[in-house]
Amino acid sequence: MTAQPNSPQPSPESQPPQEPSNRKEEEQQAGRQIIGRVKPGAMSDNSLTARTKPINLNPADISRSWVMAAAIAVMAIGLILNSFWLGFSGSLVALLVSLRSILPAARRWMARFLTAEERQTLLGLVTFAFAIAGLFKFIGVYRQISDWLTQIKWDEFGSWAEWFGALGQIMIAVLAVYVAWEQYVISKDLTIRQNTITQQQTIDAYFQGISDLALSDEGLLEDWPQERAFAEGRTAAILSGVDAGGKAKILRFLSQSKLVTPLRRDGQLGRPILDGSGGYEEDRVSGLRVIDLGVMLAGADLSATDLRWTDLSDANMVRANLSRCDLVQANLARTVLYEANLTGADLKSTRLFYGNVETASPRSRLLPPNYATGVYTGAVVEKADLTKIQRLSEEQRYYLCAWGGERTRATVPGGCEGIPNKLGR
Repeated sequence: MTAQPNSPQPSPESQPPQEPSNRKEEEQQAGRQIIGRVKPGAMSDNSLTARTKPINLNPADISRSWVMAAAIAVMAIGLILNSFWLGFSGSLVALLVSLRSILPAARRWMARFLTAEERQTLLGLVTFAFAIAGLFKFIGVYRQISDWLTQIKWDEFGSWAEWFGALGQIMIAVLAVYVAWEQYVISKDLTIRQNTITQQQTIDAYFQGISDLALSDEGLLEDWPQERAFAEGRTAAILSGVDAGGKAKILRFLSQSKLVTPLRRDGQLGRPILDGSGGYEEDRVSGLRVIDLGVMLAGADLSATDLRWTDLSDANMVRANLSRCDLVQANLARTVLYEANLTGADLKSTRLFYGNVETASPRSRLLPPNYATGVYTGAVVEKADLTKIQRLSEEQRYYLCAWGGERTRATVPGGCEGIPNKLGR
């Protein structure tokens, strides 16, 4: 008979797991399966150990706790009996035993949360504090402080407290005044901004109304007297209700729109005549203005405004404030500047008269102007303040000195030496 080969023995891995013999082995195997399924880091070793192992107290810890309790009890008895040795002994023992428990935990905490450099820095700070305290002791700082405290008259602190209380009340009052002032300033700024917005809206409405009158089918082309009266009435009303900047905006608008310039018109329909270059032809002798400023600017405040290229001719600006105004290329011919303030104004290329400076003279209420020779075409500058006028030409200086009178001549920059006083007063 042939021998049958031995059947292979199953490996331990291939053998089926044996059934646990008792409940204890069952719980241990279930715990190992749970631990195998938990990902690394998902459960700490301490928590797992706390679940699987019972808490065992160290006998040394138990004895230390009893020692601390006994020391506290001795200290309490000493306090109750007013016994120095019992209280001192209990306190000393409690201190030493507590340090025996605190120092290891503190050392572990420092090793865990502080680096070596930070631990060195902390030790240095503690050493520095003790060193300063020792130096103060040995150089007598504490003794000087003690002597100073003994010399203080403590009964005077009552009056000092009253003074400090009064000072505190004064400071509170000052603070309240400051807060009220800040609120006033903020309210004032808001009011100014609101007024500025409202004024600009009013000016825009005026511009639109004047434009509608001038551009309608029976507006500037026909120039009916009633429309001119409405335009002048609107202008007079708005000039009296806006500030210096608003007045300057309106005057620039009227000047650039040729509404205050005398235009040549035909003798039938009153329509303005074109000059052949895209504009209207001026007629200083017999031309007609859509809006005649008249006395609308008498006593007006136009200080520090931009009035470049504005046509203010024939306007009555008696006692007007034109200080620091930009009057470059402005037309002031036949303008009444009696007692006007022109301090610091810029008069570069400003027209004060027509014709020749030798024959030019101020306007007259009775005699017509002659724009060829300049007679009665000049501005009235008597008693005007011309201090610090900027960019004044020689022709302008001659005219101001000749027809300004003594008070005006005294304020003309560069003086009036050699220029006759044609006004005679």
